Amino acid sequence: MTAVEPRAATEPGGTGPEETGPGGTSPVTTGSAAPTATSWLARRNPTVKAAILLAASLATLGFLDPRPLLALYALALVAVAASARVPARTLLLAQVPFVVFGVGLVAVNALSRPGTPLVEGAPVSVEGLTVGVALALRGLVIGVLTIGFLSSTPPRDLMVSLVQHARLSPRYAYSILAGHRMLAAMPARWATVRAAQAVRAPLRRGRPRFGLADAGRAAFALLVTSIRSSERIALALESRGLGERPRTVWRPVPIGRADVVLVLLVVAGWAAAVVLAISL
Repeated sequence: MTAVEPRAATEPGGTGPEETGPGGTSPVTTGSAAPTATSWLARRNPTVKAAILLAASLATLGFLDPRPLLALYALALVAVAASARVPARTLLLAQVPFVVFGVGLVAVNALSRPGTPLVEGAPVSVEGLTVGVALALRGLVIGVLTIGFLSSTPPRDLMVSLVQHARLSPRYAYSILAGHRMLAAMPARWATVRAAQAVRAPLRRGRPRFGLADAGRAAFALLVTSIRSSERIALALESRGLGERPRTVWRPVPIGRADVVLVLLVVAGWAAAVVLAISL
C-alpha cells in the first residue's frame, strides 16, 4: 500500500498551499504575500485602526478653520511616518492625488462662493478661499491617515479581525478578500496577455504595435480570464460552507492593551493639535 500525503491545511481566504515549480525544484506561492508586521502600527489590531480612521475622518467635518486642520495634517504626517515606517518619498508621492484634488476644491470655492473680495475687482472671495483651503486640508488629513492604515494593515488580518471583533459575516469578509486578491492579480495578468500578443505578432522591425484594437483584444482576454477565475473562486467559497454558524479561525488577530494605548494617543494628539492651533 502506498501512503497518501496529507494535504496542506488552508484557512478561509488564505493563500493556500505552495505548488512546486517546473521539475519540482522551486516552490511557487499561489497567493500574494501579506506585508510583514515590522512597524509598531502594523502590529495593532486592524479593526481598531479602521475605527480610528472612521472617527478621525468624521471629526474633521466639524472644522472650517484651516488652522486646526493644518496642525492635524502636520501631526498626521509625523505620526504615520514614525509609527508605520512609511518612507518619506512614498508618503510624499501618495499625497499627489490629494493635493490635486485639494487645488480643485480651493479654486471652485474661491471663485464660486460669495463674500468679501480678496482683491478689489477680483472674483476671489475671502470666505470662499478660507472654506476651500479648509476642505483641501480636510482631504489631506484623511488621505495621510488612509495611507498609514493601508500601508500597515494586511488584507487578510483586516478581514479576520472584522469577523472576530466587528462581527462581520464570513460571507462578506472572504468575498471581499477574494475580490481584493483578484484586483491585485490583474496587472500581472495584463502583462501576461500583452506578452502573449507580442509573441504572436508578425515579425517586423522595431517593437510590436499596441493600438486601440490591440488594447481592446487584451482587455477582452483579461475580462474572460477574470470571469473564469471568479467562477472558480465562487465555487471554492460555496464549498467552504460559509453560513451563519460560528467558525474557527486559524491565526486569530489579537486585541490588547497596546490598541487601547493607540486610541488614547490619537485622542490626546488630536485634542492637543486643535487646542494649540486655536490658541495661536
